[in-house]
Amino acid sequence: MAGADEDPFRGFARRVPDGDSLERLVCGDCGFVHYENPKLVVGSVVTWGDRFLLCRRAINPRRDYWTLPAGYMELNETTAEGAMREAWEEAQARIVIDGLLAVYEIPRISQVQLIYRARLDAPVFAAGPESLEVALFGWDEIPWDRLAFPSVRWALHHHREAAGEVVPIPRRNPEGDAGDHR
Repeated sequence: MAGADEDPFRGFARRVPDGDSLERLVCGDCGFVHYENPKLVVGSVVTWGDRFLLCRRAINPRRDYWTLPAGYMELNETTAEGAMREAWEEAQARIVIDGLLAVYEIPRISQVQLIYRARLDAPVFAAGPESLEVALFGWDEIPWDRLAFPSVRWALHHHREAAGEVVPIPRRNPEGDAGDHR
């Protein structure tokens, strides 16, 4: 096993493996191909009545900006389990998932985001270790100029757009918007 200071990719070189069309990290000894794949982010637009749960980030990127409870999936969990875990970790909130709201693709940072529509099980929440503060906002109270990422704004608007749908049709990035801005 490699030590903490050892390069885990020593002996690997970037080249196009046989039968492939993209350059990859390939082991020069055994030919093992190390595939680098997009990260999956899971989260939810969480409501209590007509109010939205937002978390003020305690970590970078975008520390001190407001976001949805969301984060990277862990191994061996479903996307819904990941969204529920993130709501607990960031907002100490138990949520009920109502359905998939949106799938956002952000190739600039190699992310695919799956955002659920959810509601609080009870109006109980608190800042987790990655949040400075957690609060419920009415639509007109949302700090629109202090949202951390474009996908937070998209998801809030898509949630409002899908309000009357029993099981919403998952939304996607707005046409022509690949999330290349903050």
